[in-house]
Amino acid sequence: MLADLQQLALAAAPHEICGILFGRQGRVSARRATKNVADDPHRHFEIDPRALIAAKRDQRSGGEPILGYYHSHPSGTVRPSIVDAESAAPDGRLWLIVNGHDAAAWLAVKNGEISGRFDAIPLDCFGANGQTAAE
Repeated sequence: MLADLQQLALAAAPHEICGILFGRQGRVSARRATKNVADDPHRHFEIDPRALIAAKRDQRSGGEPILGYYHSHPSGTVRPSIVDAESAAPDGRLWLIVNGHDAAAWLAVKNGEISGRFDAIPLDCFGANGQTAAE
């Protein structure tokens, strides 16, 4: 999944990609790409509200819970930006940031270590056979 996101990020550059992550207990089981409806998709992302509403509706109907979100920084680092921090609700959801090469995972929390909003968390990638990407 992460390799696919990196490819999407590279293909969409200089625009930011974005989407919703689904799963349980900190483990991503699926993702859904969404349209970036930001006024300036070169520098910002905004998940299409219709896609977010549909995902919440699916969750209420017994679908996979929303675990968090992903987006890209096509010409930057995978560290959350000030704009990311200003946009994130302190809801404990995962924020995955990719740039076509690197990736990092963050939890959106109150009083986080990064810009008062994010705490870094380990990013472990497992394949279908349960092995890590490095194995």
